[in-house]
Amino acid sequence: MSGLLKAFGLDKVAKLGQMIKEHGGVKASLYHLYRTDDLKIGTLVGEDKDGNKYYKNDQYFYGRNRWVVFNPKHGVDYDAGMVPAEWFGWLHSKTDLSPLEKAPVKYDWMQEHTPNTSGSTAGRHTMMGSSNAYMPYTTTKPKIESWVPPQK
Repeated sequence: MSGLLKAFGLDKVAKLGQMIKEHGGVKASLYHLYRTDDLKIGTLVGEDKDGNKYYKNDQYFYGRNRWVVFNPKHGVDYDAGMVPAEWFGWLHSKTDLSPLEKAPVKYDWMQEHTPNTSGSTAGRHTMMGSSNAYMPYTTTKPKIESWVPPQK
């Protein structure tokens, strides 16, 4: 019977039903789909200090089997720079141990993680980016000078 369901693709419909159920219904699933552009199910591995949740499901392809769902307070205004370094390593399969299983290295000289505000949409205050964005300036003299009309 399951071979017949698989032949007609109805196993995908059953999986969709399971995804909708695990996300809390149709409305919650549509909201999650709107926020993340993806509807996946997996086991919760952990949560960072900012409230981002990290999931894993080894039934997905390698490289797509670990993902982050950003804190809902950001809405759709999230950025990859919001992922702390210890979770970045786990997300990109640099290590199989999550930061909860293996304590991250912490030295006195290390700073707390701050998101990159240069060019990102996170924390946008103006049309040109956030107020904390890096704005380069030149230290060389201009080669062309503006023309000043002669005085009469």
